Amino acid sequence: MPKPIMPNAMSGSRSAVSVFDPDLADRPAVARLLDFADYEAEVPVHVHRRGQLILALHGAVTCTADDEIWIVPPDCGVWIPGGMPHSVRTTANARLSYLFVEPGAANLPEVCCTLSISPLVRELVNRLTGEVLDYLPDSHAARLARVTLDELAGMPREHFNLPISNDPKIRAIADALTVEPSDRSTLGDWARRVAMSERSLARLMLRETGLTFGRWRQQLHLVVALRELAGGAAVQTVADTLGYEFGQRLHHDVQEGSGKHAGTIFHPAQGEAVGLVAIAEPTCGKVWRSPGCRLTAG
Repeated sequence: MPKPIMPNAMSGSRSAVSVFDPDLADRPAVARLLDFADYEAEVPVHVHRRGQLILALHGAVTCTADDEIWIVPPDCGVWIPGGMPHSVRTTANARLSYLFVEPGAANLPEVCCTLSISPLVRELVNRLTGEVLDYLPDSHAARLARVTLDELAGMPREHFNLPISNDPKIRAIADALTVEPSDRSTLGDWARRVAMSERSLARLMLRETGLTFGRWRQQLHLVVALRELAGGAAVQTVADTLGYEFGQRLHHDVQEGSGKHAGTIFHPAQGEAVGLVAIAEPTCGKVWRSPGCRLTAG
């Protein structure tokens, strides 16, 4: 049974990037397990030479990479190619598996994406977290890593991402709303902050993200809501955090975006995340539900 890496000092006061450097390993694939009850929930922008797969075993995590916000739902994982700057934000109860892959070791996507993860791949990565980083080339761990990479290369892509653009004005708005999602400033308010006319900002947002400002902010709220609900937060608490006057309104937005009541997204008894909805399909601005990640009935 793999054991999470334990911190040396105070719980919750260390950044996860300080645990170890995956680029020092010279094996095709290495994996580690982190319990974010022991680490800071926000991992600042950083980059690896190796590609990285993030799997959420418990709780929820969002990742910002390649000018988009990616959510890591159950039964899926976010793949981040080597050399791509990224940051991560988790719920306090998140328990994540990381798989770091040597460039060229497997036929994996060259762009950031969400992959549907089979139970077999999930367990293979989980097993690999219990192996040492410098396993011998002819060892059981080496064979385990090879099978993991072969299986991972066949996983289908999903679409669990919200476009944020590399335009500095759109990025500034996205950064501000990610830090303070309860900010209900109007499009006109934001236009004044970024020194644009309201009409110009509206056109820029639509061109860069494929969404109107109101729809884009609603989708951002949905990303935050799903992350917090997966962390065990009550619907009304999440509603308060996002600046909703009533929890019913949050229920409405979640239901509009997913076709499901907010309370049906997670297992009612255990509070475990058992399914999430896709957020925004950036090419057309539509909201849809991925067939690879299921939703349970309430």
